[in-house]
Amino acid sequence: MKRKALVTKRAAGYDVMFNRVVGLIDEARRASARAVNTLMTATYWLIGRHIVEFEQAGKSKAQYGEEIIDQLATDLTARFGRGFTRSNLFNMRAFYSANPRIVQTLSGQLQLPGKVQTASGKSSLAKKPRAPALQPPAESVATLAQAFPLPWSAYVRLLSVTSEQARKFYETEALRGGWSVRQLDRQINSLFYERTALSRNKAKMLTKGAAAKTEDAISAEEEIKDPYVLEFLGLKDEYSESDIEEALILHLERFLLELGGDFTFVGRQRRLRIGDEWYRIDLLFFHRKLRCLVVIDLKRGKFTHADAGQMHMYLNYAREHWTRAEENPPVGLILCSQKDEAIARYALDGLPNKILAAEYRTVLPDEKLIAAEIEKTRRQLERYKTEKKGRKG
Repeated sequence: MKRKALVTKRAAGYDVMFNRVVGLIDEARRASARAVNTLMTATYWLIGRHIVEFEQAGKSKAQYGEEIIDQLATDLTARFGRGFTRSNLFNMRAFYSANPRIVQTLSGQLQLPGKVQTASGKSSLAKKPRAPALQPPAESVATLAQAFPLPWSAYVRLLSVTSEQARKFYETEALRGGWSVRQLDRQINSLFYERTALSRNKAKMLTKGAAAKTEDAISAEEEIKDPYVLEFLGLKDEYSESDIEEALILHLERFLLELGGDFTFVGRQRRLRIGDEWYRIDLLFFHRKLRCLVVIDLKRGKFTHADAGQMHMYLNYAREHWTRAEENPPVGLILCSQKDEAIARYALDGLPNKILAAEYRTVLPDEKLIAAEIEKTRRQLERYKTEKKGRKG
């Protein structure tokens, strides 16, 4: 008892000192995230520039540009891993095209070397149809970084704004008000630019819009774990579900593999980006007999129509980006684990015909069998967790 009292007793002023240390760590993490973001954004602007200039030096057809990006995505992914998908490279190209005069502006201030494409689309490439040499990364990236005060995820969100005037407005207000990416997203979704333009008291609208809401806040940890930052640094994504959900996913993986030789494991916690949003599917298998991908997603709580809608979105993505020409359309399995009940549902509505759907039903494991296994495992894990907690107490 004495020892316990000593452990819980805090020295005078400890809490103040602890809070200061926490503040220092948070500040350092935010500064690190900002530094990485500026360098990353400058790098992506330069990549976009080289893509545009290379396209201009070759054929002008849109198909040629897509072929170049496809090849670049394949080669960069093989060399550096994640972060250089086809869609992200398109974002880089669009980002440069929307901001082509960054170097020109900085050159007047800092006497930087190099030529850039003008607004009319003319450049030194028009005279010499060959790809330009890259500037030294240490010089160009480090210097350009100061031209991009917003994080890359904010610039990606701004690319979705079609009006140039609206895009400039949101960028200016985000800088002036110190908006987080969430606040920027909220303002764009609420048509803040249009509402301000129609308002009689624009100053009041701007002041009101600058005020952040509780849900706009982003923690230092979230800034560090921004998927774009993790990809750029080549780090593993550390986001995870609860311990019980992770254990359920691992058990489900082993359970399906033990059902027979038809299931082949492809990946766990597979991340994908649709539009400006990041999503994650829990498990991805390939079924050898059906010759199709099986997308599995575990949800907490009751099964809803929103779960089915999200799964169909995943299947559309998998069909377009992950399915090969000789394979059948992917199938989805939604697992909802709630207290006292587990539900499993196959998503088969997107299949091209009823015959194929019937074959899937015949070959795939019964939904009730999977639900029963999930429920049994969940109860075991809950019991183990309770017992472990009791032993510690």
